[in-house]
Amino acid sequence: MGGSGVDHDATDQEHGHSHDSDAHDHGHAHDQDSKVYQGYFEDDQIASRALTDWEGDWQSVYPLLQDGTLDPVMAHKAEGGEMTAEEYRAYYDVGYQTEVDRITIKGETVTFYENGEPAAARYESDGYEVLTYENGNRGVRFIFKKVDGHSAAPGFIQFSDHAIAPQDAGHYHLYWGNDRAALLEELTNWPTYYPTALSAEDVVAEMLAH
Repeated sequence: MGGSGVDHDATDQEHGHSHDSDAHDHGHAHDQDSKVYQGYFEDDQIASRALTDWEGDWQSVYPLLQDGTLDPVMAHKAEGGEMTAEEYRAYYDVGYQTEVDRITIKGETVTFYENGEPAAARYESDGYEVLTYENGNRGVRFIFKKVDGHSAAPGFIQFSDHAIAPQDAGHYHLYWGNDRAALLEELTNWPTYYPTALSAEDVVAEMLAH
């Protein structure tokens, strides 16, 4: 089962790919949350997170990019960005690419679905890593290590949802593989997942709202 790790966060931010900070209250707290989502924070703001922050049933957005559903999102990015809609689509085609179209997370168990075939394993926290990007901002990868389960399930999974302390994720980017350090270095592919309960139109609306 292939997986990937990339820290696309800095690149995405340059291209106007912002996240869930709008859900927070306005004022100082909102400003502070926005800065965190943009990758500007102090070390003492970081706190360990449990796997339950990502609990749920999740769908890959890659099929939605492939079938044209996300074309309005690419067009929207082009309006305020530095690339054409087609160039954004090509960028995200590499970023979103994955054969794992569904992931379920319950308790300590993560199940990967590839071509309808499940591969489940149990994971425990393996800490987090703070990454510094070329444009000066930073991101946090929350890392979990497989302790038992299906041989096809990766040895390590790393979550990035632009949060740095415990909170429920609205969507996330996931990096996976069997080499913890190598995952922190890969920079091209970041499979992205939204709740399965959302329709294709809902996912588009969520992306356009941010």
